[in-house]
This record gives sequence, C-alpha cells and structure tokens, in this order.
Amino acid sequence: RNSSHMEMSASFYANTAAKGCVVERLDTAILGATQVDTNFNVNVNTESDGMLLHGIGGHMDTAAGARLTVIVTPLIRGRMPMIVDRVITATTPGDTVDVVVTERGVAVNPGRSDLVENLKGKGIPLVDIHDLKKLAEEMTGVPRAPRFSEKIIGVVEYRDGSVIDVIFQRI
Repeated sequence: RNSSHMEMSASFYANTAAKGCVVERLDTAILGATQVDTNFNVNVNTESDGMLLHGIGGHMDTAAGARLTVIVTPLIRGRMPMIVDRVITATTPGDTVDVVVTERGVAVNPGRSDLVENLKGKGIPLVDIHDLKKLAEEMTGVPRAPRFSEKIIGVVEYRDGSVIDVIFQRI
C-alpha cells in the first residue's frame, strides 16, 4: 500500500463548485481518445463506428482542470483514422486540449503558441493537426460515415451540467 495514495469522493475530485477540487490542481493530464478532430475536440464515449463504449471516467474534468492536457492516440486504430474532421461524439471540448501525440507527430492546439515555442528545437516532430488527419486518410482512405437514427440514446453533459452533445442510436 502506498501511503501517498488516498481515497477521495467524486466531489473532492472534480466538483466544479468546490474551490479546492483535485482536478483544478493538476499540472498535467495525459489522456487517451477514440477520436480527435481538427478542432482538438475529443471523443471517448463512442467508437469510430458510433457504437457506445463506456463511461468517460473524468476525462473532461481532468482536461479542463490541468494546466497541460495531452491526448495520446495512435494515428490509426485498425483501419480507422483517429484524427478526423469532426468527432462522432464530443466528450471533451477542444479548448481544454493542449497537445495531441501520435506515433507520426505531435500537434499543438493553436491556442497554445507558448508550447510551440517551448517545443521547437527539442527534437519533437511538431505537425499541424490537419496534416495528421491528411496522413491518416492517405494510409486508410476516408472511412464511410456510420448511419444513425433520430433516436437519442445518450446525452453528454459537461462539468457544469450543460449539454455538449447527444448520442444517436446506430442503424
């Protein structure tokens, strides 16, 4: 047992009304993704084919609270590009994501020009996110978009309770 680990409630961890919640004190959050779009929005609720995955486990909370949010994803998973024009389901808003890391390059959110300056000359392959998308599509082709009915089967709520997206039933 590690004495530095401590059990905490969800409220202590990520309550937006609490001034001292843990996620607001994070230096860095390193998170995964099933999709990232060219506006740095992240999907972790559904697969690339639109099938429901699982709960998001605090993804948007840590992304919003951390001083630096890094999304790590392969450029391609299976035969599907992970960098797309628009995510199927927006889980974490792009304005809370600073960097996307793939095996083919690192894209920095244009809102974080300070990071670009800090990373230049450090041997890190900086690539525009649009170029990562293009490279992925050159390797896989553009996948056929999944089809959905008009039936809403899920609602994605942001930390403040506002709705940022809905999940439609797949056909």
